[in-house]
Amino acid sequence: MLNVLEKCRISPPPAAIGDRSLPLTFFDSAWLLFFPIHQVFFYEFPHPTSYFLETIVPKLKHSLSITLQHFFSFAGNLIVFPNPNRSPNGKRPEIRHVEGDAVTLTFAECDLDFDDLIGNHPRECHKFYPLIPLLGQPSKVSNHVTIPLFSVQVTLFPNKGISIGLTNHHCLCDATTRFNFLNAWTSIAKHGTDELFIASGSLPFYERVIMYPEALDEIYCTQPGIETIDEEYKLPQLVGDTDKARATLVLTQAHINRLKKWISVQLPTLEYVSSFSVASAYVWSCIVKSRARIGGQVGDNDLERFMCAVDWRSRIHPPLPQTYFGNCVGPCLCTTKSTLLASNTGFRTAAEVFGKALSETIKNKDALMKDAETWLEKAYEPVPTIGVSGTPKFKVYDVDFGWGKAKKHETPSIDYNGSISVNACKDSAADIEIGISLPAKQLDAFISISRDELESNFYEQD
Repeated sequence: MLNVLEKCRISPPPAAIGDRSLPLTFFDSAWLLFFPIHQVFFYEFPHPTSYFLETIVPKLKHSLSITLQHFFSFAGNLIVFPNPNRSPNGKRPEIRHVEGDAVTLTFAECDLDFDDLIGNHPRECHKFYPLIPLLGQPSKVSNHVTIPLFSVQVTLFPNKGISIGLTNHHCLCDATTRFNFLNAWTSIAKHGTDELFIASGSLPFYERVIMYPEALDEIYCTQPGIETIDEEYKLPQLVGDTDKARATLVLTQAHINRLKKWISVQLPTLEYVSSFSVASAYVWSCIVKSRARIGGQVGDNDLERFMCAVDWRSRIHPPLPQTYFGNCVGPCLCTTKSTLLASNTGFRTAAEVFGKALSETIKNKDALMKDAETWLEKAYEPVPTIGVSGTPKFKVYDVDFGWGKAKKHETPSIDYNGSISVNACKDSAADIEIGISLPAKQLDAFISISRDELESNFYEQD
């Protein structure tokens, strides 16, 4: 299925970075035990292996090296001191780059069906796993554990296409920083130089200027499982067979406008009604309904939780530039009863509780810092949770390395916990596409429910 053509390590240009470190803030260390983030971009590329090796491989190697000169942390490692309360000088985790550090870059070819993988129809999740690069395993060095942060795999489908798979530890960055990195890499790949990228004013901002109570730095020390990060620690991986399948639901602007209008009539006092909120609420209710249809647990006292990340760069005081490097997101959480979501008014319920949660989260700017310990505790509550990966504000289909825009974008990391991905659609930025990963039987039920509700005239009612 997969033939590795070359595996190499790409460093920034010699002597360009040297030894540097970047302390983790609370917003970074909160992700220490989170699973890695995986993205895969698919591109049409009707050329043979020889052309791929002669033209694409050298270009990607060179451009990645130049990009790492500006985004040195991607080539670095996460440094964790076991038992942080007893570590030397109470040291907290940091990202560290030393001369010679590098990103593992793999070039491969495979015989998977490219046209099948880039569709919206149900596809077996395990077929995507060979396209995902793994992070290297942790190792013990002196008095700390070293964990690789980023890796890339470029896979050729001879005479059909290319996929570019990216994996990063969440402590490295959030979606904003990752997208900034991709914009830099693609610009350098297309133009052969970083001059345009530098001129764009998009260089990463590394200063750790987020103001928050020092006590929050202590919270990560008490996270359940933090003591397991040692040389034996194993990063989660997506490998082997699974009963899950993935599909993509496209909500057109017409669909979204109809849903927004219906919610505005049903809930005239709801302050927050956006394309993102109604799309997320619609999918949330359909997922719970699909579980009920196949006989899954939807009891009277069962709760469901929905969570998305809110970018706080422009919302905290003082505000941060959009080029701030790292994680600067806080959770927006809402909870309601399973039976309400599974009922005929499930979408209305989902839109109401999620809309209220978004409104309160965005308006109450001080809560992110004051209530950080509370929302971290809530994150560990044993409540079925659907999270969101991605945002429609990033045009992922514009990620172009020089051979055209992406034909399909997937987020395989949603397979870890049943989250959904939400992105702007490739055909129109006003449309939204939602990636779904569910057990195959439930996914069939979800597709049937979501399609039937959209095609009915129910949401035409006043």
